[in-house]
Amino acid sequence: MKSLSPLRGSQSYSSKSFPGLTPGAITFRPLRGLVVLPCLRSLFGILILLGSLSAVIAQTTSTPFPQATELQQGPPLTNQEFVQLLFQLPKHPEGRDKLIDDVRKRGIAFPLTDGLRSLVATKSGNDSLLRHTLEEADRRRTNPVVASLPPTSEGLDLLEQTRKATLGAAEKMPDYLVKEQIVRYVAEGNTRNWRPDDHLTVAVSYRQSAGEDYKLLSINGVPPNENQSYGMKLGGTTSAGEYVSILRDLFGPESRAEFNMVDTDTLRGRRTIIYEYEVKKEFSHSTLGWGERGSTPLRTIAGYRGRIWVDREQNRVLRLEEISTEIEPGFPITAASQVIDYEWVTINQQQHLLPSHAVVELTDRVRAQTEQTRNDILFRGYRKFGTEVKITEVDEKDFPPDKPEPNEPPKPETAPTLKPPPPKKPNP
Repeated sequence: MKSLSPLRGSQSYSSKSFPGLTPGAITFRPLRGLVVLPCLRSLFGILILLGSLSAVIAQTTSTPFPQATELQQGPPLTNQEFVQLLFQLPKHPEGRDKLIDDVRKRGIAFPLTDGLRSLVATKSGNDSLLRHTLEEADRRRTNPVVASLPPTSEGLDLLEQTRKATLGAAEKMPDYLVKEQIVRYVAEGNTRNWRPDDHLTVAVSYRQSAGEDYKLLSINGVPPNENQSYGMKLGGTTSAGEYVSILRDLFGPESRAEFNMVDTDTLRGRRTIIYEYEVKKEFSHSTLGWGERGSTPLRTIAGYRGRIWVDREQNRVLRLEEISTEIEPGFPITAASQVIDYEWVTINQQQHLLPSHAVVELTDRVRAQTEQTRNDILFRGYRKFGTEVKITEVDEKDFPPDKPEPNEPPKPETAPTLKPPPPKKPNP
């Protein structure tokens, strides 16, 4: 069984520049506050002290982010090169991350046609990240001026304005209630051949004074019994984290995070700048722990790095990706990654930027067996959480009906009716 739960504490917030960084880089120190407790499904428990929740894969050969020595441009991918790599994905799914990274770094030298989109969907299992990366690469190919990075001074100013806006918004965040719809997947080895395990519905409350609290509402549509709760007793991988504070922590001073402006993107119709960030192991508060039956006899410190997508007009982070790095060789936890998408929601007639989708991936290797787990999480039905309400009193009726996803046709409110057949003409 695996789980994630928050580690809460006090933080201070400030930023400063540090000498010796890449030109244009700014260093901050986020105080990490997330505890990740993963383990094998039947016997073991693993503890990871990370930051807040978003996608999480540890430093491996298939990391979605290139090593620092690999951050160099090459010629754009030709159609032949891309198709050759694409056709290898069904047998070698671990090559997906490198393909995405090549497209991001090198771009493409061919148009993205409907036929090629269909081929990508077939060979990649309709991978949304690969599809999005290709669409953005095609926009950069057709309009390189719009896709070019702004001057360094403008990039630094945007990052500073984002820091101020993020910290200010965190202080004004209201107490809220939200429903998480979680699909949990498992994969054997390092194949990333995910198969659905179960579906969970979880109520999550957030209070400024107490952080997050959870209540399991259903498992595969069935209410849980009295012995089932969202946490260690549930089994499998569970995830929890300070979704509100992860961005606030990122811009704090504790971990000397180095930010570098690296790319542009269009995310949900918004023009964004992508910044990569990194926290070295020597400054990291990210602790990995592993043990049997919930104990944690083994611990190690890991570094971490990732990317943020910053809205160029609203100075807010719309997406965060993060992976663990510098994990001690031979440690049972071999991978931890997280991704969060943020969107604007209305709570008590005010707009707030909150998570809409998150993905958590964990990999562990114990007694020569490797297992991967993936939690795909949707956040629905944000509403104000009254001071007199307790999370234990919340159930499904406290949330509005789920709206169909954008790619899902709306369901009719009433059952369709058939027109009566035309009257038969009499035979002559």
